[in-house]
Amino acid sequence: MNKDKIIICRCEDITLSKLDETLESGLTDVEEVKRTIRCGMGLCQGRTCMPMVEREIAKFRGIETWEVGSPKVRQPILPVKLSSILESIDEE
Repeated sequence: MNKDKIIICRCEDITLSKLDETLESGLTDVEEVKRTIRCGMGLCQGRTCMPMVEREIAKFRGIETWEVGSPKVRQPILPVKLSSILESIDEE
């Protein structure tokens, strides 16, 4: 199995080998992994990759998946109007 070809996070293009390197460096908490290699911070906001990340962390630590926990969900500080986003697209 070539871990360089297994994509864990499609949004941020994170491979299984990159996740393994991160875990082996000592970062074994979901929040640490998320902040370090950006898994779960793409367009899907972790809906597709976080279950796999949690599974790999559990396997690495030798614990059950539910013991790993899930990353914190943080809402934007200020709401952004959709018209502002559309205007910035039109300007490009």
